[in-house]
Amino acid sequence: MLTSLPLGPPEWTEIARNAPWQMTRMNLNTFARHGVFKDEAMVDRIADRLRDPEAIRLARVFPYQLMVAYRMAETTWPAAIKEALQDALETATGNVPAIDGKVFVFPDVSGSMTWAPVTGVRKGATTTVRCIDVAALVAATMVRKNPKAEVIPFEQSVVDVPINPRDSILTNAERLAKVGGGGTNCSAPLALLNQKQAMGDLVVYVSDNESWVDQGQGRGTAVMQEWGRFKKRNPAARMVCIDLTPNLTTQAYDRNDILNVGGFSDQVFELIAEFAAGRLGSGHWAERIAAIEL
Repeated sequence: MLTSLPLGPPEWTEIARNAPWQMTRMNLNTFARHGVFKDEAMVDRIADRLRDPEAIRLARVFPYQLMVAYRMAETTWPAAIKEALQDALETATGNVPAIDGKVFVFPDVSGSMTWAPVTGVRKGATTTVRCIDVAALVAATMVRKNPKAEVIPFEQSVVDVPINPRDSILTNAERLAKVGGGGTNCSAPLALLNQKQAMGDLVVYVSDNESWVDQGQGRGTAVMQEWGRFKKRNPAARMVCIDLTPNLTTQAYDRNDILNVGGFSDQVFELIAEFAAGRLGSGHWAERIAAIEL
């Protein structure tokens, strides 16, 4: 409604001065376009609001929303606004649920992940966030919330990329995103864990699910074969497969210990925590809906 009105910089500055946290995040481009950032005092005010830990907690904001805002930042934005978004992203990891047990995260860093936007190619609406950016963000965030988690990037084979839980989320995400290249072999990280006889409770794939290097030969996918071996050592283990560009195929079919997630939003972090804790049964969503007070 506001953007359709003939408002000038004074009016938009006043709107920005009193905007709540979420409205501020969602309208940074609008503020920039209408000259709000030409006022240094307003830049400081908006930056302080964006990085305010209490405001972030109350807004229940998660890292993905902030990464999108950061990636969408125009070159004309003041550095203070971009730095505030980075600070806010770090704080927002506190809203991500921690997961009990040993966690392994498998981000796909193959070539197809580096060029595809996570929302798909849509005229006038395609995001600047690539699939590999999301895979890297999930891995970096999971390590931050679960310091003992292990990240095993893969393409045609496993790729060695050091991830430091003390580094910033964006630093770790950019480190992974720079790897991109090669084909896709989704079974590679599970095969490595089986070679090491590794023990674990949760495995999380973040991929575009285009695993053509290790296609199955009539006995299910190579991922399912390796998962069967992993389950023999870890009978209570669970696996989440986040398919960032869902289509008609999957590397692992749904069952009690396997969850397929199509697409991505910040809700996926809570979904993973619910599934890992065994609270995501067949009647989960019916129970959640029934619990809503109308």
